[in-house]
Formats: sequence, structure tokens, C-alpha cells
Amino acid sequence: YSVTLQLYGEEHIESLIEANNYAGNLSSLRRFKEAKSLMRKTIPVAQRVLGMSNDLTLRMRWIYGDALYEADGATLDDLREAVTT
Repeated sequence: YSVTLQLYGEEHIESLIEANNYAGNLSSLRRFKEAKSLMRKTIPVAQRVLGMSNDLTLRMRWIYGDALYEADGATLDDLREAVTT
């Protein structure tokens, strides 16, 4: 992801795809804190560049919501945010 980000910048579709894949892998490894952090930075970019209803934007929101929900020690606020994401 970092190489693609350096080559193309944060608004390029390839960078957004790489960020999504990386966050998905982090989430699969139960590294939810890192996945949430990456998605917090990347989702607004995807929404601005691709739109709210784009497939990639929606997949990012899914990963973010899942990371919020699945994280150990998830608070009630985290669960509320996961539902609204």
C-alpha cells in the first residue's frame, strides 16, 4: 500500500484499492486498531473521489464497521458507529 500511495497519491483508484485490501488483511489478522485507523483516513477520500454509493467506498465502510464491531473491548459507542457506518 505504501508504495502505491507514494507512486499515485491518496486519491488514485489504485491507492484506494490497495488501502481497502490492506485494511481487509489487517482485519483478518485481528489487527483492528490499525484497520480502523487506515479506514478513518481513507473512507473520506473514497467518498470524495468515488462517491458514497461506489462499490469500493461501500466495501471500505464494511471493513471499518466490522473492525469497530469485532475489536476486543469495543464500547457501546463503537457498536453504534459500526451500525451507522
